Amino acid sequence: MTTPAPSLQLLTAARNLSLLGLNKGTSGNASIRLSDGFLITPSGMPAEQLSESSMVYMQWDGKPEAGKKPSSEWRVHMDILKARPEVNAVVHCHSMFATTIACMGRDVPPFNYMIAAVGGDHIRCAPYALFGTQLLSDTAVSALQGRKACLLAHHGMLSLGKDLSQALAIAVEVENLCEQYWRLLQLGEPKLLSVEQMQEVHAQFTGYGQWAK
Repeated sequence: MTTPAPSLQLLTAARNLSLLGLNKGTSGNASIRLSDGFLITPSGMPAEQLSESSMVYMQWDGKPEAGKKPSSEWRVHMDILKARPEVNAVVHCHSMFATTIACMGRDVPPFNYMIAAVGGDHIRCAPYALFGTQLLSDTAVSALQGRKACLLAHHGMLSLGKDLSQALAIAVEVENLCEQYWRLLQLGEPKLLSVEQMQEVHAQFTGYGQWAK
């Protein structure tokens, strides 16, 4: 089977983010690694108006393709891809429940074993920083250490993957976990799994489908 062109992969991912309700309007963005740079969704364009030619090629020095304006979060994508050579795709969402928890400045604790899908015992929430800035990029890269996703305080969520399919799957899982956590918070502080119990989950995930270590 022929692998779709990166521009088509990115277009499909952007449309899926919208169809799944993870992004609305012009919010959010996504990127995919290339051999000599990366491709990112454009600034201020809703998913239904995107085409393959809308995608913006970026060099590793931060220079965009002539005549095109990349997402304002291009720096975050670039710095993550530089810091994480095993990552080939980055997704940024303003999804309802992940953003709600992020606006509370909360990490998501191990209330559910599926937290391990993100790569640790909790989902970190990076401190607030203005969108499009180097500070936001730095805090995101730090919060993502050893993780496949993080929240961005008063902003949204980032998810990573070996490809766009995995990055999207992780975004869906994080949004689901954030909704569950939000609902539990209506009842009080949730009971959490212990360190030992989470270690057992991580060991079980060693060969478990798309969440395999």
